[in-house]
Amino acid sequence: MSIATISIPALARRWAEYRQQHPKSRIRNAAEDLGVSEMELLVTQCTGQANAPVTRLRAEFADILKQVPTLDRVMALTRNHSVVHERKGPYLEVAINGPMGLVLGEDIDLRLFLMHWQHGFAVSEGGRRSLQFFAKDGEAVHKIYLLEESNAAAYDALVTQFRAEDQSPDVAVEPAPTPAAEAADDTIDVEGFRAAWRALPDTHAFFGLLRKFGVTRTQALRLGPPELVRQVGNDAVDQALQAAAAQELPVMLFVGSRGCIQIHTGLVHRIVPMGPWLNVLDPDFNLHLKAEDVAESWVVQKPTTDGIVTSLELFDAQGNNLLLFFGKRKPGIPEQDAWRKLVAGLN
Repeated sequence: MSIATISIPALARRWAEYRQQHPKSRIRNAAEDLGVSEMELLVTQCTGQANAPVTRLRAEFADILKQVPTLDRVMALTRNHSVVHERKGPYLEVAINGPMGLVLGEDIDLRLFLMHWQHGFAVSEGGRRSLQFFAKDGEAVHKIYLLEESNAAAYDALVTQFRAEDQSPDVAVEPAPTPAAEAADDTIDVEGFRAAWRALPDTHAFFGLLRKFGVTRTQALRLGPPELVRQVGNDAVDQALQAAAAQELPVMLFVGSRGCIQIHTGLVHRIVPMGPWLNVLDPDFNLHLKAEDVAESWVVQKPTTDGIVTSLELFDAQGNNLLLFFGKRKPGIPEQDAWRKLVAGLN
């Protein structure tokens, strides 16, 4: 459904009624229940007044991101429909090259795909201020929240600098592109694919390998070299988090939206199951995984010039990647033996 076909005042009333009935519900859940996108609900509060809860920003995302370090310590949030990844810290070393970007701080570590960033807003909700960015279908790609210790004056200056001239609530929402259908297994050059996998120079070359042989991510795992892939139970992520916490083993956790991959590198401590969610609840890092959405879990090994790199990879029923889980490592440094032993024990 597009905002162009909806009465803005009517949608605003429906959302107000919904919030009265569900005061603890988040905007994403409200949007799903009301049959619209999160952004469509958000823009109902874009009035153009000085005190409006939502301010539309110009679509100058690279320039906005280059100003985010002035905010000092903030909370970065990236999510897909099943996993929320929240990391506190400053944005450092922001580098943008055309539609691609990087943030390479020890705390905030991002890979940015700005071709999918379509709309940006400054949002004030219950006294909590943020910058929120959305794809053309109204799905959030990345959010940046101020903390108590953030530089609020720098935030105000950024919003003033990038405030769009058009502050109307009208916004065009377009459907997300439909993924290409998976090719039949018997049309794939399986032996060629396996040979190319065994010859990988680094983990980043894996995505090019998928494109070259025309395979989806989960199809690649089904057809990959049997000595390098192993399907495990869908509680393996809980096992791995608990073991990493108990061993004080630093790890890397990757969660992506269409426009951003956010990475936590370091320890995890407090692993808390809560209803359908498996949570990491640490002071500077929170992860929330809706465990029932995990349909497949795989231990995957990829050759590199530094030796084998091992990951635990989670997918939903549609084959979408939900989370990638590695031991902490850097290029030029072999993978930790403790991580390999941990993953070998998953079942």
